[in-house]
Amino acid sequence: MTEPTPRTAPFNLDLIRRFNDLLARVPDWLVALAARVALAGVFWTSARTKVEGVFSIKESTYFLFQYEYALPVIPYEWAAVMATIAEHMFPIMLVLGLGTRFAALGLLVMTAVIQVFVYPGAWNLHLLWATGLLFLLSRGGGLLSVDHLIDRRFTGSAGGA
Repeated sequence: MTEPTPRTAPFNLDLIRRFNDLLARVPDWLVALAARVALAGVFWTSARTKVEGVFSIKESTYFLFQYEYALPVIPYEWAAVMATIAEHMFPIMLVLGLGTRFAALGLLVMTAVIQVFVYPGAWNLHLLWATGLLFLLSRGGGLLSVDHLIDRRFTGSAGGA
C-alpha cells in the first residue's frame, strides 16, 4: 500500500502547511500588544465601576466587598481599596508596557483570588484571563512597550522585555 501524497490526499496538505507557516509568522509583539490592551480593558472597566469622579471609592464598592466578595483573609475595607488601586494601576501599566510582567503577575493573583473566593463557577472566563496574563509573564510586553525601550536603552539588547 502506498502512502497518500498531497496530490492524492482528500485535502491539500501543502496548502495546510503553508497556512500554518503563515500563522507561525505572527510576531509575539503583536500577540503581546493584543493581550495587554484586551486585559487592560477588562480590569479598567471593572475599576471604573468602583469609583465616582476621579478617585473616590463608592460606598457600593465597600458593600460588595463586605457582602458579595467577602474575602476570608483580609478586612473588606482593605480589599476594596487594594483592588480598586490595582485595577486602575495595572491596566495603565499594561497598556504602556511598563512593568508588564509585574502588572501581569498582580492581575493573575487578583484573578486567582476572584476564582477561588468570589466566583468559582466562572473558571472558563478566569482561565481566559489567566492565559493572556501567563503569556505576558512569560514573554513580556513585546517590541511595542516601554519595557522594550528601557531594555534597549540600559542594556543595549533588543530582547522582548
